[in-house]
Amino acid sequence: MNWDFKVNRIARYLTQARQSGGKPVVILTKTDLVDDFASALIEVRNAAPDVTVHAVSAHTGFGMDELGEYLQPGKTAVFLGMSGVGKSSLLNALMDQEVMVVKAIREDDSRGRHTTTHRQLFMLPSGAMVIDTPGMRELGLFGADEGISVGFTDVEDLFTQCRFTNCHHKTEPGCAVLAALADGSLPREHWERYLAQKRENKFVDDKSGYLQDKRTWHKDLAKWSKQQKKSGGIRK
Repeated sequence: MNWDFKVNRIARYLTQARQSGGKPVVILTKTDLVDDFASALIEVRNAAPDVTVHAVSAHTGFGMDELGEYLQPGKTAVFLGMSGVGKSSLLNALMDQEVMVVKAIREDDSRGRHTTTHRQLFMLPSGAMVIDTPGMRELGLFGADEGISVGFTDVEDLFTQCRFTNCHHKTEPGCAVLAALADGSLPREHWERYLAQKRENKFVDDKSGYLQDKRTWHKDLAKWSKQQKKSGGIRK
């Protein structure tokens, strides 16, 4: 709940969490830094109505009891987030002891200093396990088609209602997406968030596919060259 709070970034984390097969839960930390966090809570809930959102403070203990339902014996949770969002402080509060070093963040951009540099598994007093991860500077989508579909089922359901099966949802008559945008049943920011994630995921997948094909081509070329040398087909 500082200058690093961005709903679009949270939505990207949710997509990757869904792609993993895990159950995503949003924890808005550091509520003690703001006078009113209600608007931020509503904003995240509107962006992801199918996801539970909690607002907590590891410093004051506010809202920490609400996390107990996810931290039952035999359950494993993973903390993901940007550097400086308070993952280590949250873990210390849950462990009721300082197991992770916490450093101050930069005041100008609210970013941390990569206090956590490796993944580590902790057993909580409740019997649940928590994996603390290093803070990330950026989060890219990769192979996240299923995660996007799960998070935007309302959008993709509209596609089946369009008059044309190859509708691009731009100017076509009978487009259910355009109609939903016009009457407000589909928030424009939700639609734009879907398009942005689809574009990024396609770009990364295409680039990864190209690099994989390139490596395969070089490997096949090296193999062919080796075979030609053995058979005398290539002479220096």
